[in-house]
Amino acid sequence: MTDIKNVSVIGAGVLGAQIAFVVAHAGFKVTAWDINDDAVEAAKGRFNAIGKSMIADLDTASEESVAKAHENLSLTTDMEAAVAEANIIIEAVPEKLDLKRTTWEKFGKAAPSHTIFCTNTSSLLGSEIADASGDPKRFINTHFANRVWVKNIVEIIPNPETDLKYRDIVEEFAHEADLAPVVLKKEQRAYLLNTMMVPFLQAAQYLYVIDVADVDQIDKDWRISMNTDMGPFEIMDMIGMRSIVNVAEGSGEDQPERKKKFTEIAKQMIEEGRSGQGDGEGFYKYDDNGNKIEK
Repeated sequence: MTDIKNVSVIGAGVLGAQIAFVVAHAGFKVTAWDINDDAVEAAKGRFNAIGKSMIADLDTASEESVAKAHENLSLTTDMEAAVAEANIIIEAVPEKLDLKRTTWEKFGKAAPSHTIFCTNTSSLLGSEIADASGDPKRFINTHFANRVWVKNIVEIIPNPETDLKYRDIVEEFAHEADLAPVVLKKEQRAYLLNTMMVPFLQAAQYLYVIDVADVDQIDKDWRISMNTDMGPFEIMDMIGMRSIVNVAEGSGEDQPERKKKFTEIAKQMIEEGRSGQGDGEGFYKYDDNGNKIEK
């Protein structure tokens, strides 16, 4: 059992809010930080929606347990207050290297000397960020999947300078937080899940860009053929176009023309307010609870 009691989540957007609420539901005191009052208000709405979804999706969640999770949660825009008592920080700001480094330069200085540092990213390496925190040995990548309360996997990736005792503590903490940890032996860009999933999504993007079939037909084929609940474009809506773009542009590789074309389509969708489930519309339309509205 770890000594972790107080958890700070930096960035209360779509995934950060999920991480914060799930950890609070497991009984930890959680302080979630975001950049301004509008972002904090948006996070409150996300917490309410997540609580309702947990009750609907999990036998282990109830009105009482969700109410307790709300009691365990606090929100702030004060950087120093956010991490003053943190045993562990989980950063979940957007997938942009410069932003993550700047964030850690600030929060690494503000945090106590014993605090464990975790960054949630989809494809960035810890070694690209760790030194910005001021103490790479306490720095670890933790990659969460969307809908954390259902898909409760967390990939734990040490960087080359990580003291492995902190990796082991994070693994045990994940168990305590009702998560399912998967520990990687070494750094790998995109880790396990996205190394497997990105080529699958890119294949669907290719079929869409060259106009072989409509989105709903591609998804239908995959769902039925593979006996699964979601097709690739439904998955992309769940992930959100911002993450799709950030992963594509942050891969460190030159994009072939067909990939660039899909990235431009995704950017246009973001500009039009259709970035996925979080906006209520992506490739499909969604109700306030994130359920797809059938045509």
